[in-house]
Amino acid sequence: MSQGKLLYAQSGGVTAVINTTAAAVIEAARAAKVPVLAGQNGIVGVLREELIDTRRESAADIRRLAQTPGGAFGSCRFKLKDIDTDRAHYERLIDVCRAHDVRYFLYNGGNDSADTALKVSQLAREFADSDRYPPLACIGVPKTVDNDLAVTDCCPGFGSVAKYTATSVLEASFDVAAMAESSTKVFVMEVMGRHAGWIAAAAGLAGNGRDEPPHLILFPEVPYDEKAVLAEIRRVVERVGWCTVVVSEGLRHPDGRFVAEAGGKDAFGHAQLGGVGPTLAGTITAKLDLKTHWAVPDYLQRSARHIASKTDYDHALAVGEAAVALALAGKNAVMPVIRRTSDQPYRWKIEPAPLTRIANREKKMPKRYIRRDGYGITDSCRRYLAPLIRGEAPLEYGRDGLPKFVKLKRQLVAKKLPDYPV
Repeated sequence: MSQGKLLYAQSGGVTAVINTTAAAVIEAARAAKVPVLAGQNGIVGVLREELIDTRRESAADIRRLAQTPGGAFGSCRFKLKDIDTDRAHYERLIDVCRAHDVRYFLYNGGNDSADTALKVSQLAREFADSDRYPPLACIGVPKTVDNDLAVTDCCPGFGSVAKYTATSVLEASFDVAAMAESSTKVFVMEVMGRHAGWIAAAAGLAGNGRDEPPHLILFPEVPYDEKAVLAEIRRVVERVGWCTVVVSEGLRHPDGRFVAEAGGKDAFGHAQLGGVGPTLAGTITAKLDLKTHWAVPDYLQRSARHIASKTDYDHALAVGEAAVALALAGKNAVMPVIRRTSDQPYRWKIEPAPLTRIANREKKMPKRYIRRDGYGITDSCRRYLAPLIRGEAPLEYGRDGLPKFVKLKRQLVAKKLPDYPV
């Protein structure tokens, strides 16, 4: 009996290093002589039996994949519901795996992806027939810029967006300081983070002390008090001459409503947000009569491979390699997670954790990481964050001065099953 194939898929919002994990998965599987198929556009491609044959990609292109941002095989925001509700989709996934002799399924994503991998593993066990087809090993592979996966010390993708955020706040603040005498007094930068303020907290690495930027960080974990925030901004401007504010997109009123809720839901059932940065900037201008500029990095912060963290890159490689090793060892319904063993010097290792401890759980900022006044980070938070942004990830540049990214062939294998509309 053949060793079978490995199926890899990317899910949710991409990161600066998710392709680093993909490259690690493919290289580790190749070393073990296991062919790798990749879902085109994530789980949607698997349901449609649109499977990319990574054997068609050269070794050089896979190496370059490790330094390419985005999601090389395509990602998606498509949430599978409970097995009882969405059983047809789950059975279709199993059918596709059987049709293509897939024995290992690696799903690279965040909370919803961990939940999907867990449910697929449960159904695969139910369908397993040891005489005809061995059990399907389902491994969740961590990824999210939000850094909100449970159990793992940090999430691949977060260290790079943290480095980008802290650097951007530092650089922009030099600009504001230079112009504050006769122009902009307040700069507002909105960052990602719907429920957890990890990215906003990373901005705190830009300075150390209340007179250094960012002067205010507004976390989702701290209810928004407009009067108190405006008063603090005015105090900072009077004391320093200008003010930098970093605000998480998920900032909420005391009653739980998002400050920038726009109405509607996304594909995962999350509330659509309308932009808390410009909303806050408008409030500051109207009520404090201070010239205010705002910025929303949005996709820039999660795609900035040119400033990716070396620590993050190393994490992304390690979880990809470990995921393959766990799958080939017959492990199921687990995720390779990062465990920190020392802050100084920074040391860490990879170990498996059951998906039951990760799926549908969310790790928010602990209270001990948020300064008592609610506007900054504590020393313990700084100790946690600092190692995650260290170093610069390897990146090759061309003669034109631009990074040398790769565009894969993405050649599909022949379909074996009837079409399945999704």
